[in-house]
Amino acid sequence: MRIREKVYLKLKSRRYKHNLATIFKNMKRHCVTILLVFLMTLSAVSGAWAQDVVVHPEVDKSDISRNALRAIFGMRLRKWSNGEPITVFVLRDDSPVHIEFSKTILHMFPYQLRRAWDRQVFSGTGQSPFLVNSLEEMRTKVASTPGAIGYIPREGVDEKLSVLKVR
Repeated sequence: MRIREKVYLKLKSRRYKHNLATIFKNMKRHCVTILLVFLMTLSAVSGAWAQDVVVHPEVDKSDISRNALRAIFGMRLRKWSNGEPITVFVLRDDSPVHIEFSKTILHMFPYQLRRAWDRQVFSGTGQSPFLVNSLEEMRTKVASTPGAIGYIPREGVDEKLSVLKVR
């Protein structure tokens, strides 16, 4: 190989390395930008749908495990620890608040809850929860029914309700 060819190959490989370095540097920058946009969008969405599990003020609990909450809303757990019956209130299956509650708090899909309720009703071993038509109705029913539990967006909580912290 001639010297001239060697010099050309060295220059060519340097340019190639330089181009790769530039490509990877730009790719890193774009990936970081996309990740930041995604995280900001995710935090905005999760903040908009922040929900609380609310109970009647006389219920003597301040926190509850996710498994116990799933059992309550699945209508398998029917009494509080003090023996008082649990009255469960839910919104319609197609309500955005119900869908978000099911997915984020219970880690279930709404159709899974519906199946569990229907199975209990049709087999005669249980009943489905009480259906409310609005958030305001949910708030008033939970506040006025001893042993009641439900869910509402965080900004809708007032002093008439107690909030359960989900562990």
